[in-house]
Amino acid sequence: MLKSGILNPAINSLLCRVRHCNTLVIADRGFPFWPQIETIDISLVDDIPRVLDVLTAIKENFSIGRVFAAQEFLGENSPAVISDLENALLGIPITFELHDEFKKRVPDAIGLIRTGDTTQYSNLILESA
Repeated sequence: MLKSGILNPAINSLLCRVRHCNTLVIADRGFPFWPQIETIDISLVDDIPRVLDVLTAIKENFSIGRVFAAQEFLGENSPAVISDLENALLGIPITFELHDEFKKRVPDAIGLIRTGDTTQYSNLILESA
């Protein structure tokens, strides 16, 4: 029995299948459903959990080479929300691109974790190192 770290068996299974340069999506509650991608829905209520909660938990045991996010995130959120993301990714390169371009990367992902996050454009694509 696991005593610490990620306790969700579906997320553990998904993370174990990510290899070098594969991608994983962490999405907010409103992100479109992609039938061809394994989706693990851990949304409970608004903002529980948040994208940054999942990112923080995953970072402990996941080698992130770079991150992709929607450029609209920068225009739709407060400096404090933007700073929280930057602090969570300290030392990890992040590429901001138009949301339509961001979504074109999604079908290539190994999987998607859906959260209850209500933060505008908070979706992230993590590329393993």
